[in-house]
Amino acid sequence: MGMSGAEQTLRERRLSIAGATARHSLFRRLAAAGRGDPNDIAVAGMCATWASGGGALPQWMGLPPTLFRKMLDHHFGAAGREVAGGRASSEEGRLSEVQDLRDMLLASRARRAPSERWLVDLISAGCMGYDHLWSDLGLMSRPELTGLMRANFPRLAERNTENMRWKRFLYKMLCEGDGWYICRAPTCQECSERPACFAVEEE
Repeated sequence: MGMSGAEQTLRERRLSIAGATARHSLFRRLAAAGRGDPNDIAVAGMCATWASGGGALPQWMGLPPTLFRKMLDHHFGAAGREVAGGRASSEEGRLSEVQDLRDMLLASRARRAPSERWLVDLISAGCMGYDHLWSDLGLMSRPELTGLMRANFPRLAERNTENMRWKRFLYKMLCEGDGWYICRAPTCQECSERPACFAVEEE
């Protein structure tokens, strides 16, 4: 006999709470083990979300396996060995899109921390998701992503003068650089879908 609707809802709620608890616990352990890179906390959040099945990052968080392990060791030492799980998926039909995003981000690095190189791959992979970029990356809020972009890709971030949502902004920069445009509106100010692109307030 199958579960009733109420029982199914309760089960899903319990699983959600368990997942959130597991994420929080792993995040705290990773954050405490941080080795001094300015991106330790952000990467700890992304790893904890990915390992608990959240976000949209693919297998190895979008990195080659060897670089995935190198990233964990750089940020968290032995504690990084706790990070396992995630999901196996690929966006093979969008590999050129990922590469274009990577090239743009690589050219915009602040060159202050080794972790910027890995963030290029994480952010590019996160752009393949279908939610807000901060959520697809496994971060907790849009302001956290804003801080990450400003610290690691300042020349690019400073061009987001109108608080455009980050995934849309990155594609806008990509399209302008290549000379082709997805959006047909003459200007952002005249577009009827402006609220979908620009954040009225930080989520």
